[in-house]
Amino acid sequence: MDLRYSESEESFRAGLRAWLADVLPTLPDKPSHLDWPGRRRYDTTWQRMLYDAGYAGIDWPVEGGGRGASPVEQLIYLEELERAHAPYVGVNFVGLLHAGPTVIVEGTAEQRARFLPPILRGDEVWCQGFSEPGAGSDLASLRTRAERDGEEYVVTGQKIWTSHAEVADFCELLVRTGPEDSRHRGITWLILPMDRPGIDFRPLRTIAGSSEFGELFLDSVRVPVGNRVGDENDGWRVTMTTLSFERGTAFVGEVLQSMELLRGLRDLARRTGAWGEGEVRRKVGHLGAELDALWALARIYSGLLRRIEQRGCDVFSERVRLSTPEKTGILLRARLGWYSQHNVLEERDRDRRRPGGTLLGRRAG
Repeated sequence: MDLRYSESEESFRAGLRAWLADVLPTLPDKPSHLDWPGRRRYDTTWQRMLYDAGYAGIDWPVEGGGRGASPVEQLIYLEELERAHAPYVGVNFVGLLHAGPTVIVEGTAEQRARFLPPILRGDEVWCQGFSEPGAGSDLASLRTRAERDGEEYVVTGQKIWTSHAEVADFCELLVRTGPEDSRHRGITWLILPMDRPGIDFRPLRTIAGSSEFGELFLDSVRVPVGNRVGDENDGWRVTMTTLSFERGTAFVGEVLQSMELLRGLRDLARRTGAWGEGEVRRKVGHLGAELDALWALARIYSGLLRRIEQRGCDVFSERVRLSTPEKTGILLRARLGWYSQHNVLEERDRDRRRPGGTLLGRRAG
């Protein structure tokens, strides 16, 4: 397996690195996590900058308006953005990583023309309406009902853990159009305009004081039939398409963020004197070795995709999905413990003030 980058890939890296060096200093200060209008402006401004430079939709196919980058170029892109502490996708998460790719694969020509360009430009923000109070991991038991009335669906029900709904223009919404006992056979995937009468959003405040999630109450909300993605009662299959975009290299960013956090942890240990403890060096060394192994696996995976030019190897994403949260939790506990012990909370605050911040201040958006 050849893990070396090609000349064109190194050229892509150099161009991206130079562009980041030029534009990141021009970004305004990151707004408070409580300032949702400010967060939308910040995140969509960054998205527009990516769009104007040709980096929006890096992993979207060209026919969907994206760059059509190879898996290796996608890896380089994520690596360089993390290295430069560039902003995360923030409120554009659902549109860029879930809804947009789903519309590319499952939407009509009219839907692709209407919804994809505004996502890429950062003009429109999406939220997700999948989970319900009684239908979380068991998504097939959802109860939000959509009744056909001419050329509209009339939707009534409740969703929970709806991310970024307070600033969203559209919602990828799962509803039941089949009988109550139809399970996965009676689900339909709709595009819900968030300005329709009958929508009530109630934020859920997290232990950190922010409100990334909320409850969505729908009372006879009318949605055009033209906003249905896929056939009626075929929403389960469409949803599997949506969730498939969490495969592949989707979790590479988590590895890179954990590696960045580990570097910060190592520097912090040296400054506070904890590095002199053998047990600390041993644990940091083991974590570093495991993250290096995951990164090497990512390189191998992207190289395989480069050769076979198709999706289809989910081993990497599953390994990262299961491994990275555990490693990140260890890192965060260690870092927060040293913050308390050595009174260096200013380090955390400095991280959060940077344009992108590290994992401590990034994933909230």
